[in-house]
Amino acid sequence: MRCTIIIIFIVLSEIIYAQDPEFSQFYSNPLYLNPALTGTNDLPRMVLNYRNQWPDHGATYTTYSLSYDQFIKNKNAAFGLQMMRDQELNNLILAHSASAFYSYHLQVGFNSFMTFGLQGGITLKQFNPRNLVFPSGIDQQYGTVSEWVSDLYSDEQIIYPDFAVGVAGQSEEYYGGIAVHHLNRPDESITDGDQKGKIPIKTTVHFGAMMHRLHFGLLSRVFTLSPNLVYQHQGTYKQINAGLYMVEKSFIFGGWLRNNIDVRPDSFIFMAGLAGQKFRIGYSFDLTLSKLSNYSYGSHEISLIFSLGRKNEIPVRDKLLIPVI
Repeated sequence: MRCTIIIIFIVLSEIIYAQDPEFSQFYSNPLYLNPALTGTNDLPRMVLNYRNQWPDHGATYTTYSLSYDQFIKNKNAAFGLQMMRDQELNNLILAHSASAFYSYHLQVGFNSFMTFGLQGGITLKQFNPRNLVFPSGIDQQYGTVSEWVSDLYSDEQIIYPDFAVGVAGQSEEYYGGIAVHHLNRPDESITDGDQKGKIPIKTTVHFGAMMHRLHFGLLSRVFTLSPNLVYQHQGTYKQINAGLYMVEKSFIFGGWLRNNIDVRPDSFIFMAGLAGQKFRIGYSFDLTLSKLSNYSYGSHEISLIFSLGRKNEIPVRDKLLIPVI
């Protein structure tokens, strides 16, 4: 039985390794998407994110994120901090991370900008077998548990550094960027001698636009359409996300189609939000389209964004300002 458990753990480990937490509201967690997006708000910004994936099966995949970033005008630079907690498989795997960010903003034209971002962080990953029970540990007659996996294996944990770089640009109403995460290929294996625990490099490419339009007629008013495209590649995993937002006064609506390349469409993402002068709240639901729909029952995500301080009457024109949606 011990050999069976070891084999199962190794298989689980190979599946779990290299899985980065994923958020559906990409630009509502800008530092996580691309370190070059640090300081791309006209005021200091605090962002809270919560994602619950497949909630009908307990805390299967639950992720929390808290970040802060601020632009320093006289330095043309920005700094940021982010803390994350990610729990997988009902707390079988727990990860806590803290990262620091730095970006430099460069104006290359009257309405054209570029930023270069760096990220350095540290992650604590823990393996907790306390709640695992296999059929061989259950009394077949009375249904009582006679042996827990935790009796055979103690808690394991590993701490590793992690680094990322990114670049982003904006020209008029168009913006985009490229980010590369896990530059140092950190090893998160908890099994001695495992050669497959190194996290593959993750590459993210994103593009978008903010196109202003005007309602005609009695209720004439301005609204904004924002098409976006996000491509991600990590190891053998490739994904492309295509989405469209509409912003009208304080209301935000949108949808994304997530497609895992070489497989099939993975999910459709519905999103709605409310925005004020110094806050923004968003909710999204991932409707699973793949065969996992019989198991997953979708995912929920909430974002809260706060702008801190006083807003200048004169718009900031010497920095990149990517909209947070």
